[in-house]
Amino acid sequence: MKIIVNIIRALFLGLFLFIIAMGKPMLWLALFGVSLIAALLFGRIFCGYVCPMNTLMIPTEWLSKKLNIQTGRRPRWLKNGIFAWIALGITAVFMIVSKRLFKIDLPIMLVWLALSVLVTLRYKPEVFHNLICPFGALQRTFGRFAKFSQRVDKNSCIGCKMCEKVCLSAAIVVRPDDRKAVIDTSACHQCINCRQVCPTKAISYLSK
Repeated sequence: MKIIVNIIRALFLGLFLFIIAMGKPMLWLALFGVSLIAALLFGRIFCGYVCPMNTLMIPTEWLSKKLNIQTGRRPRWLKNGIFAWIALGITAVFMIVSKRLFKIDLPIMLVWLALSVLVTLRYKPEVFHNLICPFGALQRTFGRFAKFSQRVDKNSCIGCKMCEKVCLSAAIVVRPDDRKAVIDTSACHQCINCRQVCPTKAISYLSK
């Protein structure tokens, strides 16, 4: 299954680069727009399988750990979560102004792609996913209402925290009071990392 997921991510990365090379970034934004509607039903599948930033951040994190340059700390100025929305506004303004006044499409998505890699070289992926990414801010808002999502069977969960360690968006935590894992649907990328490592198969993709 993991191989299939990686193939899907690679194909969408190739599609993204092809669309950008063709000078049609609005096509990708249209796909993103459709994914927001899909997130209301299926969760943040865009972030887990389609987003080119996430696809490149996965090997970047591996490299960061190998080079021992990753830190578990978060920049204090990001902790209130407002920056992602500010970044979204700035991104929208730049795209609109460049298109209407200068008749060009600024490669703003390529800029964000580069930033996602640079940030992940130093910080855990959750920092970019949850506190910086402007597209993630929208996905989080729509994803919180998802009808289907990864969910934990509390009767099967043993609180081993293995799922916590592999979640790239810090969407799953084991509560200290009852030692049971809980998934934040708004942050969950609907990938299968947690399911793959769960020793009791307590995590499934289910409806509310």
